[in-house]
Amino acid sequence: MTTPLLPAIPLGRRRALQLLGSAGLAALVGCASRDGSTATASTSTTSTTASASSSTAAAAADAIPEETAGPYPGDGTNGPDVLTQDGVVRSDITTSFGSSTTTAAGVPLTIRLLLQEAGSGQARGGAVYLWHCDREGRYSLYSPGVEGENYLRGVQEADGDGVVTFTSIFPAAYSGRWPHIHFEVYDSVADATGGGRPAATSQVALPEDICDQVYATDGYDQSVRNLSQTSLENDNVFGDDDGVHQLATISGDVTSGITAELAVPV
Repeated sequence: MTTPLLPAIPLGRRRALQLLGSAGLAALVGCASRDGSTATASTSTTSTTASASSSTAAAAADAIPEETAGPYPGDGTNGPDVLTQDGVVRSDITTSFGSSTTTAAGVPLTIRLLLQEAGSGQARGGAVYLWHCDREGRYSLYSPGVEGENYLRGVQEADGDGVVTFTSIFPAAYSGRWPHIHFEVYDSVADATGGGRPAATSQVALPEDICDQVYATDGYDQSVRNLSQTSLENDNVFGDDDGVHQLATISGDVTSGITAELAVPV
């Protein structure tokens, strides 16, 4: 079963051209850039889903770039290991589990990843461990004030269409990095939670336009400044190719709800 995407939001000019060049997931109309310029695209409308889009599969057949897990993976490689804790296998990652029930505040975000076989674009089985910072730019298990939390971390098994879905909040832009979401792909939940080796480690880049919308809401004040001081081109992870292979497709908005989707060939 597939779930229809939410209505598309306006995207930046560069992202519009990228999507048009690869038969993107949604039609783009009058797309505005940060400087107010516009790009006109096809007005045809297509009802697509992350798990059934053949254009997505064709555009993303090359393996997703391998990236650093960063200094705060929580996978046991540099200290805390959330993957061994009961409760880590879950779809809603907004709340800590175990000894804490703290909920991370922020604009709601649904994250949907489509696991694919690199080279063919066919749906792939497996599991994903996903994590990101909170509205203040802190990582649970590590950052001062949230060492005792494990929110915004979780594991999900892919469904029959290769899709994993997480309910979360929109992460902050912290100093020195473009807004992003970390993930590791494993061959199974048992591998993810049992010390197995990830098949891929990468990151999702969040488009500038939706970041502008979210960071204009209460609680994200520091992100406005931090976002203005970096770019995809200069980011130390996404800068090699402007994050073109890791830039999420966005639907919805801060009022109706935001969904970020990415095809992940492994």
